[in-house]
Amino acid sequence: MELYIKKFEELTNQELYKIIEARINVFVVEQDCPYHECDNKDQDSFHLFYQEQDQIAAYLRIIPSGLSYPEVSIGRVLVKKEFRRQGLGLKQMQQAISFIQNNMDTEVVRISAQEYILDFYKSLGFEVVSDRYLEDDIPHYEMLLKL
Repeated sequence: MELYIKKFEELTNQELYKIIEARINVFVVEQDCPYHECDNKDQDSFHLFYQEQDQIAAYLRIIPSGLSYPEVSIGRVLVKKEFRRQGLGLKQMQQAISFIQNNMDTEVVRISAQEYILDFYKSLGFEVVSDRYLEDDIPHYEMLLKL
């Protein structure tokens, strides 16, 4: 399994297609949550993904400050069903945090976390900084990580 971190313009057409396919399959199909997949943030983000042969196993995007929040943020975090329970979610978040620390001028990272996975993000050092809110009819909390 290979790790990649690429800017939008570095992605091949096939990689971009597989990323969008994985995001739609997890968030729209699996979670039954229609949302705006194409939000014009991908073009300015870094795309971190683990690939097994020609399949996206896990993915997230690192969004520069000023696009989603005043702070750098991490979003669209997913592990495809057949690759879950192997530690990939933790591994990719650790890689993302390390990348942010080494390549981006920031002291904090903000995320919008689904309620069911709060403990996972807390284990990485994120702290809840908002009340519960609904995003696409799914309970979420904003969380911050101080680097």
